[in-house]
Amino acid sequence: MKDARQAKIIEIIAKGGVGTQEQLTKMLRDCRFPVTQATVSRDIHELRLVKTLGGDGVYQYALPEPDGDANGERLRSIFANSVVACDSAQNLVIIKTLPGLASAAAAALDARRDERIAGTIAGDDTVFIAARDNAAAKSYLSEITSHITQSKTER
Repeated sequence: MKDARQAKIIEIIAKGGVGTQEQLTKMLRDCRFPVTQATVSRDIHELRLVKTLGGDGVYQYALPEPDGDANGERLRSIFANSVVACDSAQNLVIIKTLPGLASAAAAALDARRDERIAGTIAGDDTVFIAARDNAAAKSYLSEITSHITQSKTER
């Protein structure tokens, strides 16, 4: 439940416009996550969310900057726990996730700001990743598969 909730938080934050814990708590409740403000506060701390000044001059929560550790252990854990399968087709990497978690997985990938990747598109349970070329897709798929395998053996 915690991983699913934190994956939803990442998805919500990636869309932007959340400035307070109260707003985030309400959004999570609207998504059928029974949370308290204290739980949301702990999740914000664990995910290392930061407040940044938006273009409209209002502070809002954002994902942390990459820190050299593949954007933190929690993002890796959420990604590893949501991914079901990975594959590639030429310069595309396709990731299948548990239902409803593709956006969270894509947000975790986007936060890494990998130069091999041109962009991502997330549906309900599928993420399409456009790599810059076929070699980049192959390399990226190998890295993702390695992270998932490592995370699952550590559990």
